[in-house]
Amino acid sequence: MTATTPATARKPRSPARAGAAAGPLVIRRGHRRPPRRNRRSVTLTVMSAIMLVYTLLPLVWLAINATKTQQGLLRSFGLWFDADFALFRNLADTFTYDDGVFSRWLLNTLLYVVLGAGGATLLATVAGYGLAKFDFPGKKAVFAIVIGAVAVPGTALAVPTFLMFSTMGLTNTPWAIIIPSLISPFGLYLMWTYATDAVPDEILESARVDGAREFQTFFRISLPLLAPGVVTVLLFTVVATWNNYFLPLIMLRDPDWYPLTLGLDTWNDQASTAGGEAIFNLVITGSLLTILPLIAAFLLLQRYWQSGLTAGSVKE
Repeated sequence: MTATTPATARKPRSPARAGAAAGPLVIRRGHRRPPRRNRRSVTLTVMSAIMLVYTLLPLVWLAINATKTQQGLLRSFGLWFDADFALFRNLADTFTYDDGVFSRWLLNTLLYVVLGAGGATLLATVAGYGLAKFDFPGKKAVFAIVIGAVAVPGTALAVPTFLMFSTMGLTNTPWAIIIPSLISPFGLYLMWTYATDAVPDEILESARVDGAREFQTFFRISLPLLAPGVVTVLLFTVVATWNNYFLPLIMLRDPDWYPLTLGLDTWNDQASTAGGEAIFNLVITGSLLTILPLIAAFLLLQRYWQSGLTAGSVKE
């Protein structure tokens, strides 16, 4: 009779096999490789730092050189201050040079932004809300037209727009800048997609059951819910209208109707004309004054802008 070996009396496994089963017990000497996640974080940090320098370096250069005189721009390093600090003198000269035409350009730009960008935001909000919450024949065709309009660059429409406005006798007038600025296909598409998720259909149905009219429903219920999207579209249209250069270049001949972009370009071109005066210090100072309202708008409306961009990104 053969004796059976008890289960508790099994032969112990070799150290090599036991180590292979339980994992390595000995920590290897030498340099340990950092985790892949840490290496990825370092790479992203370096790339973010490079993009930050790329973005802020022109602004730093602009702020530093706005403190220099015309002679100081030529004799000093671009990223450091000159011995003659002339910021306040440049500010005064910018607003008084050429009979104070800079103030006129600033008011023109504000006019184009208020009427053009404000009107574009209003039209995009109303149209986007209507396309998102109402069904009508040809809605798919409208969607295709809007997408196609977003893909067409504005420069491709500049010459046809000029010919059309020239036929109507509207060139060299503020309307040649305001009317084209009222159309924002990207703003319309953004409000369309935003209103689809931001305004629940159940709220609209409840308001209609209670006897509210469509305009009352829009202004009292829908518009507060659309506020983040409206602010986002407003920022985009304001920046586009404020920085508009090509359209005023082909539409306007009278310097009294120039916006800031075109007016500062004429100051910059003075140095290359016969007998022209080089005023690069005033051009730089005027450029600094031009971007300050945009920076203030982004800082004041940043909270609404961020919430407007992320709305609808998570589906419940």
